[in-house]
Amino acid sequence: AAGGPPEQAPRPGAFDLGAQSGRWAAFQERHRLSCEEAARLLLDAYEYRGLVKHTGGCHCGAVRFEVWASADLHVFNCNCSICTKKQNRHFIVPASRFKLLKGADNLTTYTFNTHRAQHTFCKTCGVQSFYTPRSNPDGYGIAPHCLDDGTVQTIVTEDINGKEWEKAVKEHKTIRDMSKP
Repeated sequence: AAGGPPEQAPRPGAFDLGAQSGRWAAFQERHRLSCEEAARLLLDAYEYRGLVKHTGGCHCGAVRFEVWASADLHVFNCNCSICTKKQNRHFIVPASRFKLLKGADNLTTYTFNTHRAQHTFCKTCGVQSFYTPRSNPDGYGIAPHCLDDGTVQTIVTEDINGKEWEKAVKEHKTIRDMSKP
């Protein structure tokens, strides 16, 4: 209104909770959460509906991560040269569903051939708990055996012929889309 106080622009990140503001404050207090932590919990519950939060890491504990995926995992058993040597079995998730909790400074990376796959492993214990696969460079391949107990219900394993990588990936109907949210 003319002559009234000027309207203030909302602070970045501020939002009006309306009639839910008291409920929001009580929820934060009851669970001892910051506003950001409470918002993340709500967003995770909504965005990752039907998924569970798995946690895991390397053997020595220097590298820890969380990943949102089904409790029923679709794991690839690849026979390419490096997967055979490492016994690398993995399931694929979009990058948006993976979070490195600690250990970025304790990871090192090995690449070969096309250098698209980023084989990350712990500098201390040598365990590869996740990596960036060539088939899905915008996602992560997670080693199910590096997940903490209690969140996996079933594992279905699919063999993939990594010795003939280009042919196998071209013929596979879904592998390239597994890193899409």
